[in-house]
Amino acid sequence: MKDRKKFIVAIDQGTTSSRAILFNTSGVPIFKSQLEFKQYFPNNGWVEHNPEEIWKTTKKVLLKAINRSKKLKGRILTIGITNQRETVVMWDKTTGEPVYNAIVWQCRRTKEYCDNLNRSYKDTVYEKTGLYIDSYFSASKIKWIFDNIKTAQKLSNQGNLLVGTIDTWIIWNLTGRKNHVTEHTNACRTMLFNINSKTWDKDLLKLFNVSQSILPEVKNSMDNFGSAIIGACSIPIEGVAGDQQALQMPKNVAKDTLNRRMEERSSWMNWEKCLWLLR
Repeated sequence: MKDRKKFIVAIDQGTTSSRAILFNTSGVPIFKSQLEFKQYFPNNGWVEHNPEEIWKTTKKVLLKAINRSKKLKGRILTIGITNQRETVVMWDKTTGEPVYNAIVWQCRRTKEYCDNLNRSYKDTVYEKTGLYIDSYFSASKIKWIFDNIKTAQKLSNQGNLLVGTIDTWIIWNLTGRKNHVTEHTNACRTMLFNINSKTWDKDLLKLFNVSQSILPEVKNSMDNFGSAIIGACSIPIEGVAGDQQALQMPKNVAKDTLNRRMEERSSWMNWEKCLWLLR
């Protein structure tokens, strides 16, 4: 059948594994590939991931999905990404090498710092972000890397440092190290993003000593994030959402966004269905 020749890939980069699911344009799963990666616990309450392991497992499962689509003599229309939120990666944009392991959302190493900050800035941060100051969110993790990893400050001074949540790290690698981007559902969990103005907040950046130059561009959840370059394949990445928010997408589809050309409309509607099935 004609529809069976067109596919959508949903990447789910989670806390313990990376997986890719190939769907037809009716939202029916055709193929799934999943790989777990190692969890690191260097100290009590600390949780880390190796960013290279995250990228390699993501690339491997995506390749398997692409190869399956080829065996079925079909083509992939688009890629959607859903990911673990708050987890932070910082890397050298010239080499692609992380300056430190990814600090995971579960990590509590900055709890004391956040508790102290709460005494003076609780209301300010909440009014701007809708979040209560906590080590769960990305801001204090970024500050910890700056305060403890000398390479980070050196690269920042040279203009060669980038930081982002897992969606940003995956997209940057998928697009051949070109697109340093994120979207609203991930940005709003960093505790640096003003949900009223929908921009990186200058006061919060100053509070956590983070330069805006190292942060990604913030896009809509359904947008052009660039094309994934995998071997000879170039596939548009057109949808990204943090894992919890992805649950809500099938319930809140923006009709004006979906009313593009017929092929795009089919892709978006079913990408959302695919993300819902993933979660």
